[in-house]
Amino acid sequence: MSIPSKPTPRRGARSAAPAVDALPYFAAAAPGLEPLVLAELQAIGVAGARAEAGGVSFGGGDEALYRANMWLRTASRVVLRVARFHAEEFHELERNARKVEWERFVAPGSTVRFRVTCRKSKLYHSDAVAQRVAAAIAYRLKGGITVVGDGAAGDDEGDDAPDASVAQLFTVRLTHDECVISADGSGELLHRRGYRQAVAKAPLRETLAAAALAGAGWTAAAPLVDPMCGAGTIAIEAALIARDIAPGLGRDFAFMRWPTFDAARWARLGERAAARVQPAAPAPILASDRDEGAIEAARSNAARAGVEADIELSVRPISAIEPPESTRGWVVTNPPYGVRIGEQAGLRNLYAGLGRTLRERCVGWELAMVSADRALEGQVGVRFREAFRTSNGGIPVRLVVGTVEERAVGGSSDGGGAGGGKPGGRPRRGPKPPADEGNAEGEGFEYL
Repeated sequence: MSIPSKPTPRRGARSAAPAVDALPYFAAAAPGLEPLVLAELQAIGVAGARAEAGGVSFGGGDEALYRANMWLRTASRVVLRVARFHAEEFHELERNARKVEWERFVAPGSTVRFRVTCRKSKLYHSDAVAQRVAAAIAYRLKGGITVVGDGAAGDDEGDDAPDASVAQLFTVRLTHDECVISADGSGELLHRRGYRQAVAKAPLRETLAAAALAGAGWTAAAPLVDPMCGAGTIAIEAALIARDIAPGLGRDFAFMRWPTFDAARWARLGERAAARVQPAAPAPILASDRDEGAIEAARSNAARAGVEADIELSVRPISAIEPPESTRGWVVTNPPYGVRIGEQAGLRNLYAGLGRTLRERCVGWELAMVSADRALEGQVGVRFREAFRTSNGGIPVRLVVGTVEERAVGGSSDGGGAGGGKPGGRPRRGPKPPADEGNAEGEGFEYL
């Protein structure tokens, strides 16, 4: 849809521009991952950041925006809140939207798209809201724009749509008649690092894999094992972290198409990031799976990520894993969840077999699992604590972490485990972030 510009009206008194937040940038994250994103921002030198529902707010200007997109591993995208104002009528919406400095983000003739949500507001028609904001952009730019998409609210999976990567996304949120407009600075979602082109039966988002590593407390100096690696995402993210390879290195972002983009500043940031890359991971990273096709996928993904030499990949069941000699290491994995009827028996064997193998070969190591079932956790025989709760593929999950002891233990420190839930019980609560592929497939005995 093309939106022509409108004639400029007579000059007259103009009201003040819409308010802008003191912390205008927002790193969106899957619910439950906000503390991890906050820690990442602090680690890259972004001061004054504040965690809130759905992400982390921060300031710092263009430098902070560029750093966030370059370095954040657990966030979904970074947006800039450009305006906040009250609007109960369409004329209020359009009048205030005209005052936004749209020329900072798009030029006449640009392609844009909108994601609009209206909750408990007098303006409740998302398409009509998008049309008024589009008209305001064309008015301000004194030139037409092209709008793609329908403006309706949706999840981030919509970024796979045609023109999603080239059209500038603006989000418009109306809540209790308060309108907040944001400009997306990332473009493609940050989990799309570019390497995961080959997938196995139950792929895992890169952001959740990175979150599992952070939540587990793993450090690059310690060995890591994933005995159910699938397409290798956990191991690959670990290798990228171990070698200090920025996830945004070599990527294109939406802010690079903004008229205000500082190419020289971005180039310097890229040079500094490239100089930090280490030649090799300092400790062994092992990834295995019984499925030969999964290992082939993992190998090709690791090669695209540039870390194939840092990961020892092998086709083997859990019972045949050979952890490196070390008094302490980490096992981080995303086992099948068993959400379909009839899968519980096989999965109980899988989880129990995992526990037996680790007690034989990994005493003193830390085990971290992405889990959807407290009863299955109890089969492992590790006293777990909960690191965070989130969702994977619409399934409520939590990351549980515990130390492998010589003997099996029951229960968990937060009331889960063998005594913490009925068979097949899911985590009691679970937020619902954007839809994703989940690890809901698989017969448990296949991994043993």
